[in-house]
Amino acid sequence: MAEKKPNVITINDKDYTEDQLTGEQKMLINHVADLDRKIGSTRFNLDQLQVGRDAFMNMLTSSLAQGETE
Repeated sequence: MAEKKPNVITINDKDYTEDQLTGEQKMLINHVADLDRKIGSTRFNLDQLQVGRDAFMNMLTSSLAQGETE
């Protein structure tokens, strides 16, 4: 049977195992991890929105340029 390794969490270059942390510290770690995931997701969404906006702006610029040549 394989031995279960303790979950190690690194904070400010220092390692902690779960049994070294209080309940409050574990909760705070969970909040930080959740916020990191949300920040990553928001950045991803922002990249998509920026590319979409740029595409629409390019279409508008092209349309305006065609209108001036007609």
